[in-house]
Amino acid sequence: MTKMLAPYGTWCSPVTADVITQKCTTVVDVIVDPISSTVYNLEARPSEGGRCVVLKTESGEDVFGEGWNARSSVQGYGGAAVVAYSDTIYFSHLTDARVYRVSAGTKPEPITPENANHCFTDFTVHPSGIFLVAILEDHTNPSPPDIITTLCVINTQTKVVSTIASGADFYAAPRFSPDGQYIAWQQWYHPDMPWEGSEIHVAKVAYEPEKGSHPTLTVTNARCIAGRPGTVGVMYPFWASKEHLIFTCDESGYQNPWSYSVSSDAAKPIFPVPVQEDFSEPSSTLGHSTGTALDDQTLLYSAIRDGRSMLYRIDIGTGSKEGLQCPFVHVSWVRRVSAGTAAFVGAKTTEPARVVRCTVAPTGPSATFTDLSSTTSGPSAQFPRSLVSEPRPMTLQLPPNNEPLHIVFYPPNNPNYDGSSTEGERPPCVVNVHGGPTSRSVPALDWMKQYFTSRGWGWVDVNFRGSSGYGRKYIEKLEGKWGVVDVQDCVRAAEHLASTLQLIDPKRTVIRGGSGGGYTTLAALCGAPDAFAAGTSLFGISDLSKLAEDTHKFELRRIEKLIGGRPADIPDVYRERSPVFHADMIKAPLLILQGSEDKAVPPSQAESMVETIRKRGGRVEYILFDGEGHGFRKAENQKKALEKELGFYCDVLGIKVAEAA
Repeated sequence: MTKMLAPYGTWCSPVTADVITQKCTTVVDVIVDPISSTVYNLEARPSEGGRCVVLKTESGEDVFGEGWNARSSVQGYGGAAVVAYSDTIYFSHLTDARVYRVSAGTKPEPITPENANHCFTDFTVHPSGIFLVAILEDHTNPSPPDIITTLCVINTQTKVVSTIASGADFYAAPRFSPDGQYIAWQQWYHPDMPWEGSEIHVAKVAYEPEKGSHPTLTVTNARCIAGRPGTVGVMYPFWASKEHLIFTCDESGYQNPWSYSVSSDAAKPIFPVPVQEDFSEPSSTLGHSTGTALDDQTLLYSAIRDGRSMLYRIDIGTGSKEGLQCPFVHVSWVRRVSAGTAAFVGAKTTEPARVVRCTVAPTGPSATFTDLSSTTSGPSAQFPRSLVSEPRPMTLQLPPNNEPLHIVFYPPNNPNYDGSSTEGERPPCVVNVHGGPTSRSVPALDWMKQYFTSRGWGWVDVNFRGSSGYGRKYIEKLEGKWGVVDVQDCVRAAEHLASTLQLIDPKRTVIRGGSGGGYTTLAALCGAPDAFAAGTSLFGISDLSKLAEDTHKFELRRIEKLIGGRPADIPDVYRERSPVFHADMIKAPLLILQGSEDKAVPPSQAESMVETIRKRGGRVEYILFDGEGHGFRKAENQKKALEKELGFYCDVLGIKVAEAA
């Protein structure tokens, strides 16, 4: 077929907003039953309002049927809402926040009392099968500073809930040892985020099966075995055996695997010499895992090198590691299935994420990867691989000290086109700013990016200074400088692609981002008003002082480190960094998309910005999505947001929107 020429941005594409939202699902967790080795996955369905469904991965069987939503709101972002044990599924049901259990041939049965103020998540099952330990978030006093987080034990026979650990501001990742004799967990305190400063605790478990009329479970001798508030982050504990607890620790400057020995009551790094790669990374949602045990002495771990996932087999005793041949650029939710075998979600640059079984050979770099399900994270429609724009990772050197800046560029690509019909034309480009801000954009296939690149747009992900995956020092470069270095990096990325490499049109470069990325978008439009032709803020922050007063508990004091102090102590800095007070500097048209039920960044943040811009006669368009929170879960709203964003840019830039091919 003869390829066509047409102006960039006008190419016809089969990648429509309808296809990639209405017929799209997302795998948001992998769960493995440690007794039966059955693999399950949690699937989010935008076409059903974002409902999360538990499926048997290999058969695709729905575990609990319609009307159930395995999702939690703990810490605002949720996660870890499901656990499996001995052919029974335990899950948090979003509608009433109670915990339910269900097994084959039965209907879900509640195992916690009715209490609208209690939310549960992140479960671990005691080997007795009677007790679950979970995070309990108590909203009896709903003001964020007054919400109480504890570790609780749930008696599945009596539905009695009891506290086993309290006093810290946050808890996560409770995990019983295989013999049930010990339990480990992560905890931390304000103003830290868990990756900034946290602790791993271990306690002895006292299980009495015959005490009184019902069995009892308590914990004793709880002690901190690793981590330090403010300076050392410890993450994602799991037991390799009844002797060894494994977790990651960034005491070396990178999140490397550590082991704790029950017999010696001591923790130490597994590697004899620190490895300058992160073997875990920050997450706002609970339940993530980047490693698991293949046997009592061998681990499978995913690490990040040059922005992509690497797989390693690690010997606990010797500290030796061997890289495995891995076709996936992003690996997440790594879970043990059986000896030598794990399951995880793996994503490639040209194929959507899917649940994969990984079988690791005892020696050598080989591993076998088997798709466990036809279900993928993405649209059900099949697009040709030739349509996909593949990532081009780049590392820029920033003056004056040649500090690295990591970006990923996606050029325009469509097999039906061979460039522009306009001589010398360079493509328009989207500069995408990830949220967090301590997060990163990964180089895996994302159909939203392809929605633009297949129409003749460029796209660049900016992993600005402060992003994760490049060590603790890179993360800390944002401390006290949020709204400054991230903005500088986005501007520098666009300039490099436009001027140095001449890959994009500098006059048709737009910026967009959600949450923390929405804040950077607004700050960039204020602080560098000539750098971008338009911008889109999705549930972004406009007033930092108000955010410090009105957000959920998890991030209530996070802003102190990002800005450099409390609003009362440095009010001028908060005002200087808040886009709402500098909206008169914005020259570019702005689109703001917001959820009405957002607890992390309330609608008032968007509305203040809209009001300010409209008062001075600027162009701003605002859409409030009813019933949506921090991110859009419903397919119809995802579709509307995506179509509106592209249409907004095309209108501003004078690009004729093409119909689907």
